[in-house]
Amino acid sequence: MALIGLVRVSTDKQNTQRQHDALDPICLKVIEEKASGKLATSDRPDLLTALSYIREGDLLTVQEVDRLGRNLLEGLIVLNDLFQQGIGVKVLEGIGAGEHTERSFILDLALALAEDRRRDIVRKTKNGLETARKQGKVGGRRPVVDDDKRAAILDRRRRGESIRTIAAGVKVSVGVVHKTLAAAAEGNLTDQPPTP
Repeated sequence: MALIGLVRVSTDKQNTQRQHDALDPICLKVIEEKASGKLATSDRPDLLTALSYIREGDLLTVQEVDRLGRNLLEGLIVLNDLFQQGIGVKVLEGIGAGEHTERSFILDLALALAEDRRRDIVRKTKNGLETARKQGKVGGRRPVVDDDKRAAILDRRRRGESIRTIAAGVKVSVGVVHKTLAAAAEGNLTDQPPTP
């Protein structure tokens, strides 16, 4: 019986070291995956690579059960696929810790909690962004057009210059000139061009 490890993070900015520290010493091979756990198994090439190494009787090993999937349905589908192939799952930590060769209530519960945790993160992120907007804080890229550039764009247009000439002269894109002129025509002269 061999242990094949799966390390999963959702983004490149997340650190995998803690998972590697747990899996590297005990696994024959460890596959690292940078993909959302809510994707279907078929859309997770690194998970498929890990599964290709596993033979009957082997165990796919994860640090916590939510590494299989953050979505209850997707996690259960992954587990069912594994169990039908005779592949067990070893969970090292958290709810569901242990070796599993068939579905169990504890695994179902652990996956449900993982999905709930993901929903909670999404909700808190949306609430935080909404609160920031109410306080006048705007995320995203800084405006390309400051007051000086806006004045130059409007002045050059009044003098009859073409949009391309204005863009080249003020060193902004043609799109920025269009948005600035449209905002001025609508009476919206904020730093941020209107969104479509």
